[in-house]
Amino acid sequence: MTTATLPPGPPSPRFLQGVFALLAPMRGVRRMRDRYGDAFSVNVPVFGRATVISDPAQVRRLFTAGPDVVENLEPNLGRVLGPGSLFALTGAEHREQRKLLVPPFHGRRLAAYEKIIEEEAVREMASWPQERAFATLPSMMRVTLNAILRAVFGAEGAEFDRLRTLLPPAVALGSRLAVAPIPRTDLGRWSPWGRFRMARREYDAIVETLIAKAEEDDLDRRDDVLALLLQSRYEDGSRMSHGQIADELLTLLVAGHETTATTLAWAVERIRRHPDLLRELVEENDAGGRALREATILEVQRTRPVIDLVGRQVTADALELGPWVLPKGSTVLVGITLVHDDESIFPNPRAFDPHRFVDAKPDLHQWIPFGGGTRRCVGAAFATMEMNVTLRTLLRDFTLVPTDERDERWHSRGVANAPAKGGLAVVRRRRSSSSPRTTTTAGVRP
Repeated sequence: MTTATLPPGPPSPRFLQGVFALLAPMRGVRRMRDRYGDAFSVNVPVFGRATVISDPAQVRRLFTAGPDVVENLEPNLGRVLGPGSLFALTGAEHREQRKLLVPPFHGRRLAAYEKIIEEEAVREMASWPQERAFATLPSMMRVTLNAILRAVFGAEGAEFDRLRTLLPPAVALGSRLAVAPIPRTDLGRWSPWGRFRMARREYDAIVETLIAKAEEDDLDRRDDVLALLLQSRYEDGSRMSHGQIADELLTLLVAGHETTATTLAWAVERIRRHPDLLRELVEENDAGGRALREATILEVQRTRPVIDLVGRQVTADALELGPWVLPKGSTVLVGITLVHDDESIFPNPRAFDPHRFVDAKPDLHQWIPFGGGTRRCVGAAFATMEMNVTLRTLLRDFTLVPTDERDERWHSRGVANAPAKGGLAVVRRRRSSSSPRTTTTAGVRP
């Protein structure tokens, strides 16, 4: 029998460690890394006793391990998104479901969605105030929500209007519930979980209506995700159930909405504080280029990852990670911020420098805002394209005014970490632009 060898960590009670993690999430993990090294143990609510790692070799070992060694660790996200969500599935079920979800977000499908994203960006930005500061996060939320709704369902109507109203507060509530302890007592509509379940029932009813309408349509002529999932088949020829489709569509709506919008708000916050970079981006955009813009998105995600932890649970008898031996059932958390701050991976890591990615693609075991391994975000290519098109549209149509204000602080929204002031911007509409109206970015991914 292998003897467990766990890294050191703070001896404080779980409650106190949880309070510290809540009040100082970024500063807290950095302090513990500085004190205990690139692996340390914690004891916090939701995750319980866990090992946090950031050594590149250990992270690679974790991400490349198969499901017979480690599995996903997202118990609350599974409860929020449903038992048919990729977050809740494991083993062969997860592998088969993922195969059905990959095609809608790659290749020519991305080109079909690009026009939708640009239309939604133009529509939303038309209402932007000029010459005064405003938070871009709510605006980016509307762009990404409308874009993903159209990409997923393919058209607009009464059901879409209801989803636009229903989803934002439900997503905000679900994001907080996903990182909160699950109560033992169900208080119905008087509890957060009860309110979320009510919203989920309404969502399921709307999706059932949209499925019924889609099944009466010519699915071969549609590019939306719903149509593709209705036509998809497992290896044994069976179809996804309506419940599975509803769970996966909710997963796509949530994953393709809040995190992408938050990264775009961070992009505005970062770019405004680097006027030389901003000038370069505008010049490149006007010339029809994209390399620096794409690199900027990568650097925003490196320096301001909206998710700071990704977890796995040991399913083998033991897992060796460097000098540590973790027994079966152990929780392992990858500190995304800690990896991105590693001087051995990214020289001068605290500097915001997109040029580091202009001629170099990141290693996907070291640049990990989308997670890693078989659990890497299935919509990563879509999200990257969406951010690219939205930022391109902003630079084409508006002058973004630089600022020398202090960096915006991190603010936890539950699952995502957002700029505390919402990514403040001051803009002026450009009178003319030499850039083309559309430059294809479909298929671009980190």
